[in-house]
Amino acid sequence: MGIVGLCSDHAGFELKEYIKTILDERGLSYKDFGTYSSDSCDYPDFAHLMGKAVEAGEVYPGIAVCGTGNGISMTLNKHRGVRAALCWREDIAKLAREHNDANVLSMPGRFISKEEAKKIVEIFLDTPFEGGRHQRRIDKIPL
Repeated sequence: MGIVGLCSDHAGFELKEYIKTILDERGLSYKDFGTYSSDSCDYPDFAHLMGKAVEAGEVYPGIAVCGTGNGISMTLNKHRGVRAALCWREDIAKLAREHNDANVLSMPGRFISKEEAKKIVEIFLDTPFEGGRHQRRIDKIPL
Protein backbone atom coordinates (compact mmCIF):
# COMPACT_ATOMS: atom_id res chain seq x y z
CA MET A 1 0.00 0.00 0.00
CA GLY A 2 1.23 3.45 -0.84
CA ILE A 3 0.73 6.76 0.89
CA VAL A 4 -2.91 7.14 1.92
CA GLY A 5 -4.52 10.41 0.85
CA LEU A 6 -6.85 12.20 3.25
CA CYS A 7 -9.24 15.09 2.76
CA SER A 8 -12.33 16.54 4.38
CA ASP A 9 -14.38 19.63 4.84
CA HIS A 10 -15.27 21.16 8.21
CA ALA A 11 -18.03 18.59 8.84
CA GLY A 12 -15.59 15.74 8.28
CA PHE A 13 -12.58 17.27 10.00
CA GLU A 14 -12.96 15.54 13.36
CA LEU A 15 -13.43 12.11 11.78
CA LYS A 16 -10.50 12.69 9.42
CA GLU A 17 -8.29 13.46 12.39
CA TYR A 18 -9.46 10.24 14.06
CA ILE A 19 -8.69 8.27 10.88
CA LYS A 20 -5.09 9.46 11.18
CA THR A 21 -4.84 7.59 14.49
CA ILE A 22 -6.08 4.40 12.78
CA LEU A 23 -3.46 4.80 10.05
CA ASP A 24 -0.76 5.51 12.65
CA GLU A 25 -1.70 2.32 14.53
CA ARG A 26 -1.30 0.37 11.29
CA GLY A 27 2.03 2.01 10.49
CA LEU A 28 0.69 3.58 7.29
CA SER A 29 1.93 6.83 5.84
CA TYR A 30 -0.58 9.46 4.77
CA LYS A 31 -0.80 12.88 3.18
CA ASP A 32 -3.46 15.26 4.46
CA PHE A 33 -4.85 17.56 1.75
CA GLY A 34 -6.99 19.52 4.23
CA THR A 35 -9.01 21.00 5.66
CA TYR A 36 -6.96 21.64 8.77
CA SER A 37 -9.66 22.92 11.14
CA SER A 38 -13.39 22.79 11.81
CA ASP A 39 -13.86 26.29 10.36
CA SER A 40 -16.49 26.39 7.60
CA CYS A 41 -15.00 25.66 4.18
CA ASP A 42 -15.83 24.19 0.77
CA TYR A 43 -15.20 20.46 0.21
CA PRO A 44 -14.24 20.81 -3.49
CA ASP A 45 -11.14 22.81 -2.54
CA PHE A 46 -9.68 19.76 -0.77
CA ALA A 47 -11.28 16.99 -2.84
CA HIS A 48 -9.72 18.35 -6.04
CA LEU A 49 -6.27 18.43 -4.46
CA MET A 50 -6.55 14.79 -3.45
CA GLY A 51 -8.25 13.77 -6.69
CA LYS A 52 -5.30 15.12 -8.67
CA ALA A 53 -2.90 13.20 -6.42
CA VAL A 54 -4.84 9.95 -6.89
CA GLU A 55 -4.85 10.51 -10.66
CA ALA A 56 -1.09 11.09 -10.64
CA GLY A 57 -0.42 8.00 -8.52
CA GLU A 58 1.00 10.09 -5.69
CA VAL A 59 -1.42 8.60 -3.13
CA TYR A 60 -3.31 5.29 -2.98
CA PRO A 61 -5.86 4.81 -1.65
CA GLY A 62 -7.69 7.95 -0.58
CA ILE A 63 -10.09 8.54 2.30
CA ALA A 64 -12.50 11.49 2.19
CA VAL A 65 -15.05 12.77 4.69
CA CYS A 66 -17.72 15.44 4.52
CA GLY A 67 -21.07 15.81 6.27
CA THR A 68 -22.97 13.30 4.14
CA GLY A 69 -20.07 11.98 2.09
CA ASN A 70 -21.98 12.87 -1.06
CA GLY A 71 -20.48 16.21 -2.07
CA ILE A 72 -16.90 15.12 -1.58
CA SER A 73 -17.59 11.88 -3.52
CA MET A 74 -19.19 13.76 -6.39
CA THR A 75 -16.20 16.06 -6.62
CA LEU A 76 -13.62 13.28 -6.42
CA ASN A 77 -15.41 11.25 -9.09
CA LYS A 78 -14.94 14.09 -11.57
CA HIS A 79 -11.28 13.05 -11.71
CA ARG A 80 -10.41 10.42 -14.32
CA GLY A 81 -9.24 7.26 -12.65
CA VAL A 82 -10.80 8.06 -9.29
CA ARG A 83 -13.45 5.64 -8.10
CA ALA A 84 -14.75 7.15 -4.86
CA ALA A 85 -17.29 4.99 -3.04
CA LEU A 86 -19.61 6.39 -0.37
CA CYS A 87 -19.59 3.84 2.44
CA TRP A 88 -21.52 4.01 5.69
CA ARG A 89 -21.61 0.29 6.45
CA GLU A 90 -18.94 -2.39 6.57
CA ASP A 91 -20.52 -4.56 3.86
CA ILE A 92 -20.72 -1.63 1.46
CA ALA A 93 -17.01 -0.91 1.98
CA LYS A 94 -16.17 -4.58 1.35
CA LEU A 95 -18.15 -4.72 -1.88
CA ALA A 96 -16.81 -1.33 -3.03
CA ARG A 97 -13.33 -2.85 -2.95
CA GLU A 98 -14.17 -6.38 -4.14
CA HIS A 99 -16.47 -5.45 -7.02
CA ASN A 100 -15.70 -1.82 -7.89
CA ASP A 101 -11.98 -1.57 -7.09
CA ALA A 102 -12.79 1.69 -5.32
CA ASN A 103 -9.61 3.68 -4.76
CA VAL A 104 -11.17 6.33 -2.53
CA LEU A 105 -13.32 5.66 0.52
CA SER A 106 -15.82 8.43 1.23
CA MET A 107 -17.67 8.55 4.52
CA PRO A 108 -20.49 10.66 6.04
CA GLY A 109 -18.89 12.35 9.02
CA ARG A 110 -22.21 13.46 10.49
CA PHE A 111 -23.86 10.05 10.33
CA ILE A 112 -21.41 7.40 11.54
CA SER A 113 -19.60 6.89 14.82
CA LYS A 114 -15.85 6.65 15.22
CA GLU A 115 -16.24 2.94 15.96
CA GLU A 116 -18.20 2.40 12.73
CA ALA A 117 -15.68 4.47 10.79
CA LYS A 118 -12.78 2.41 12.15
CA LYS A 119 -14.36 -0.84 10.99
CA ILE A 120 -15.18 0.64 7.58
CA VAL A 121 -11.63 1.97 7.10
CA GLU A 122 -10.05 -1.33 8.13
CA ILE A 123 -12.27 -3.35 5.79
CA PHE A 124 -11.63 -0.93 2.93
CA LEU A 125 -7.87 -1.13 3.43
CA ASP A 126 -7.79 -4.92 3.88
CA THR A 127 -10.14 -6.06 1.11
CA PRO A 128 -8.60 -6.89 -2.26
CA PHE A 129 -10.26 -6.36 -5.64
CA GLU A 130 -11.64 -9.62 -7.05
CA GLY A 131 -10.95 -8.77 -10.69
CA GLY A 132 -12.50 -11.13 -13.22
CA ARG A 133 -15.90 -10.05 -14.48
CA HIS A 134 -15.69 -6.94 -12.31
CA GLN A 135 -12.70 -5.62 -14.28
CA ARG A 136 -14.78 -5.62 -17.48
CA ARG A 137 -17.31 -3.35 -15.78
CA ILE A 138 -14.69 -1.00 -14.39
CA ASP A 139 -13.16 -0.69 -17.85
CA LYS A 140 -16.52 0.70 -19.05
CA ILE A 141 -16.64 3.54 -16.49
CA PRO A 142 -14.46 6.22 -18.17
CA LEU A 143 -16.06 8.40 -20.85
